[in-house]
Amino acid sequence: MRKKPEKMGTLGCNFSTMTNLHQQASVSHIVREGSLGDFWQIADTHCGAFLPDTKFPMGYIFRCDRMMALLASFSLCPGQKRKYLVAIDNEAPVPTDSFQADFTSMFSFGFGVEEKVQHNHISGILTVDTLAEFLPRQKRTGRRRMGIAYISNVAVRMNYRRKGIAKKLVQEAEMVAREWGCRSIALHCDISNSGAVALYRGEGYKAVKVPAGAKWPKPKGLPDSSLLLMMKVLFVRER
Repeated sequence: MRKKPEKMGTLGCNFSTMTNLHQQASVSHIVREGSLGDFWQIADTHCGAFLPDTKFPMGYIFRCDRMMALLASFSLCPGQKRKYLVAIDNEAPVPTDSFQADFTSMFSFGFGVEEKVQHNHISGILTVDTLAEFLPRQKRTGRRRMGIAYISNVAVRMNYRRKGIAKKLVQEAEMVAREWGCRSIALHCDISNSGAVALYRGEGYKAVKVPAGAKWPKPKGLPDSSLLLMMKVLFVRER
C-alpha cells in the first residue's frame, strides 16, 4: 500500500501554530538546540506545518528560502539571543538528504565550523529569542523591552501531533529563557486554534489585553487569523 505523502506547510508565519496538540501519549523524543546540520529539516518541518497545500516546485523553493532565512539569522545585535530548538525522534533515523549534505558542507566552510549532517528525524521545531520585535515598546522611550523572551515558529510534523511534542518544546524554551535571565516569556497564537490556546493556557500563559486603538507590533499571520498575545511570568534561577 502506497504511503500517503506528508503535507507541506506556510512560510513567513511567525506566530506559534499547533493543531490538535493535546498530549495523549508520551514518546521517546529529546529536545535539543538545532545546529547548522539541522537547517534543512527545520525548514522542511516549518514549511510542512505552515504551507500544507504547497506543491512542487514552490514547496522546494519555499524550503530553500526558509533555510536562507535561518542562515541570515546568525547576525544579531550585541545582547540579543536566539535559539532554534528541535524535537528528535531517536527511533526513526532517516537517510542523509543529499541536498542537505551538500548545503551543509558548503556553508560550514563559510562559517568556519565543521558540521555533520544529522541522521535523526526532526519531529518538531520552535524558535525562542530576546529580540522583542513583536512586543509593545516601552512607553517613555519607545525602545524594545528587555528581559522578555519570545516564542515563535512552533511546528510539529503531522504524523507526530497529539503526542506532547509541542509541550516539550515550550517547556524547554522556558528553561532557555530562565538561563538567559528573562523574567517572562511571550508568544502570539491564532485565537481560532483552540488546541494551541488550550495548550498554552495549560502551561500557565495568560492572554494580554490589547488597549483599544493600540498599534502594537505583531507578526504576519494567516489572512483570516486573529492573533492573541499571551505571556507567562518566569521564576528566574538564582545565579
